[in-house]
Amino acid sequence: MTDTLIKIDFSKTPEEHPCIHNRWHPNIPMIAWVKPGDDFKVECVDWTGGQIHNNDSADDVRDVDLTKVHYLSGPIGVEGVEPGDLLVVDILDIGTLPNSEWGFNGFFARENGGGFLTEHFPDARKSIWEFSGIYAHSRHVPGVNFAGIMHPGLIGCLPSKALLDTWNKREGALLATNPDRVPPLVAPTAPQTAHMGSMKPDAAKAAAQEAARTVPPREHGGNCDIKDLTRGSKVYFPVYVKGGGLSMGDLHFSQGDGEITFCGAIEMAGWIHIKVDVIKDGVAKYAVKNPIFQPSPLKPEYKRHLIFEGISVDEAGKQHYLDAHISYRQACLNAIEYLKKFGYTGSQAYAILGCAPVEGHISGIVDIPNVCATLMLPTEIFEFDINPCKEGPKKYVTGGKDIPVSYWKDR
Repeated sequence: MTDTLIKIDFSKTPEEHPCIHNRWHPNIPMIAWVKPGDDFKVECVDWTGGQIHNNDSADDVRDVDLTKVHYLSGPIGVEGVEPGDLLVVDILDIGTLPNSEWGFNGFFARENGGGFLTEHFPDARKSIWEFSGIYAHSRHVPGVNFAGIMHPGLIGCLPSKALLDTWNKREGALLATNPDRVPPLVAPTAPQTAHMGSMKPDAAKAAAQEAARTVPPREHGGNCDIKDLTRGSKVYFPVYVKGGGLSMGDLHFSQGDGEITFCGAIEMAGWIHIKVDVIKDGVAKYAVKNPIFQPSPLKPEYKRHLIFEGISVDEAGKQHYLDAHISYRQACLNAIEYLKKFGYTGSQAYAILGCAPVEGHISGIVDIPNVCATLMLPTEIFEFDINPCKEGPKKYVTGGKDIPVSYWKDR
């Protein structure tokens, strides 16, 4: 029987756990050491550390403290691993917790994080999704039922001091270009809410002044939100500190490519079973700058899709030059408008694209001035036919329900 290396007491806050941290810093002590070839399980809180609840109000999403998120289990040291090595991580299995068979999807208020389509969906909303084995459905988004691809949204190794300094310098320079932007250009340090694992209080207070937020993906891995990084996957992480310092969290039951609602997956607490190994001097041998991964052989067998295109022309009709961000945005907006024809609200359609296993692709990026981005929506996840037909669309979703909303002005 596989041992659980990191156990969480879910009756306590994340800050009461020395085996949890919510910042990246090279001096965060290893919570445990393992050997190459070892496999073990790790329990993880949901990415907000329990700030979101299973109810029909979006107040908790509106009021969430985004400086206190991405609570990670770890770091875990691997004996004999040195900077310049590749840490090999096999994701053997991922699961939900017996007393937590549900997850949540949220849109953040524009004033508190926003999202990919925040100009169109500026208010905080929340949908709750119940799990039935490998399937998810929601009382807030009727008419859909799909198989989840469970995966860690966030997994990576500790940075070196030099890498941390690089992050702070380049992100600080970007922030300085427009420090008052809403939402902000980057996630500032926010030392007052840093939880530095098992560091001693004085050392933790000092390190928190420069510790990096866990919001973006970086060279070490981090918050990459790769939906296909599920059971059966393998990841090769560049190592920057002795032992590697592997941490993980932000578990997702399901997600569409891009995690476009920001809190864009079905977020959950749960456990992950992994195996670790090492390739000595692997960074130089394979010219690795960012992690490399091999996808799982497991994937929901959805065979029929509608594919929505987007090009580098924004909502105002302005032409952009080979802008993939604009193109994927337009593909998503096109899909949302299409789904509204079947009775979904814009918010419900947006949630479907964030939660269901949709696939996003850059289908063409050489034909100036337009990138062609595509979004593949599996039609089999719907309880009715959404394909175009001569008779036109029928509104199957009726009743006037929508995803719960909470307005920033009502705080």
